[in-house]
Amino acid sequence: QVQLVESGGGLVQPGGSLTLSCAASRSLSIFYVMGWYRQAPGKQRELVAQITSGGNTIYADSVKGRFTISRDYAKRKIYLQMNSLKPDDTAVYYCNAETMGSGSWGQGTQVTVSS
Repeated sequence: QVQLVESGGGLVQPGGSLTLSCAASRSLSIFYVMGWYRQAPGKQRELVAQITSGGNTIYADSVKGRFTISRDYAKRKIYLQMNSLKPDDTAVYYCNAETMGSGSWGQGTQVTVSS
């Protein structure tokens, strides 16, 4: 019932930056946690970053210090600011949102880091 739509993916040079957006069809206030996951070819989907309703954040060790998750309640969006991108960051990035009763996923947006 909750729709999530990612945008902002693309091709970027190593060391570059990119910001991903996730637009939700419902107020962000109904989610106790929202986050970003990614899946590279041949690999398992992994948690990249998440933010709880209380504003607490968790980052994968591989992105700590480089990525920042944030939210904008007015725009019903969460963001993933990605800096100092590496080729290993190449993956399809998915937005996730969880309520106490259900979870939702976006369709994903491709991020390719290559020179």
